[in-house]
Amino acid sequence: MQQVSMSDAMRHRLERSNFIFSGFKAFHELNEAFPSLIDENGERKPFERFLNDVLAIDSTYNRNYLRAEYNFCQASADMAAKWEQIEADGDRYNLQYRTQHDDKVRPEHAALDGVTLPPSDPFWETYYPPNGWNCRCTVAQVRKSKYPTTDPEEARARGEEALQKDTRGIFRFNSGKEGKTFPDYNPYTISRCRDCDIAQGKVNLAYIPDNDLCAACRLIRAINQGQNKIEYTRLLNDPSYQDVQYHEPSGGVKATHIDHNFDNNKGWYEEKVQTAGFISGHSVILEAEYHNIYKRRNCEGLWDGVPFEIASAENGTAANIRNALKHCAKKPDSKVAVIFFPEDNFNAEEFNRGLARFNGLKGTSQYRLFDFI
Repeated sequence: MQQVSMSDAMRHRLERSNFIFSGFKAFHELNEAFPSLIDENGERKPFERFLNDVLAIDSTYNRNYLRAEYNFCQASADMAAKWEQIEADGDRYNLQYRTQHDDKVRPEHAALDGVTLPPSDPFWETYYPPNGWNCRCTVAQVRKSKYPTTDPEEARARGEEALQKDTRGIFRFNSGKEGKTFPDYNPYTISRCRDCDIAQGKVNLAYIPDNDLCAACRLIRAINQGQNKIEYTRLLNDPSYQDVQYHEPSGGVKATHIDHNFDNNKGWYEEKVQTAGFISGHSVILEAEYHNIYKRRNCEGLWDGVPFEIASAENGTAANIRNALKHCAKKPDSKVAVIFFPEDNFNAEEFNRGLARFNGLKGTSQYRLFDFI
């Protein structure tokens, strides 16, 4: 497979994902190893027996599982890098699903071969490769005049056929859009991790874990947040970024790309939001915004490594809040919606009414399910 370059921002997000996945894997491995100190009679095992048991566990995790995880991580990273290039072109070209066209291709994956849709079609949020352990599928940009577009309903049916064995829905994600080599729900986590606030990066919440896995999750992500200091050093030495700061009390980091465009009238909104997140312990990076790319809609940047968009709610009414969320939903990459109240008139009841009105748009092009708001 040809190596594809990726941005530093994408590399940082994938490294964060690898760190979290590895932390969960280590948790499960140790959770199996240390109880094996005791034998079936409740007695302490001799060291040699304990060692053999630990080596067997190590072999399971770091030989049997490791190859498939390594291949999946590599494929996810390659496809994430490719997605960055695809996004840069917008919908100028269609995207076509392709297998390796050899005798190793799984029949269920062969069902997807040739599906051709615009990159903005929701199909790619779920069926973008890799679509399983050791999956070698890829995508290619194709001219719209050369290949007919696949009917969206047919494409989804073929996607469901391809992932019929993925009954837990582990592989239904887009590594490039989410900036993750592994989804939040994977073999070392539980289904609740898909929607959990902690899994979405809110490590500062006053949250009491109700099981050991959730407790480990909070610790792993808090440690990962300490990586902000490393990110700060990287940005400080990158001439493409300015106003690079690290907040010692909270561990927050902020920076602004030299090609980020501040609105003449409302640019201060972005600065206020960035500072608020920064002093609360988040990484808030305002990234480059290029307006000369066909149909490209830029997000503001990355909030804890996740694309975010800011919208203001000047009068604070429910309708105003709904419209602010609609603005954020227009950006195809946005995972985090930040609503700013410049008049300091936030009202919880009014906000909930506005959120309910926005949720009423489900099923339309004006709605987007955000990681968090």
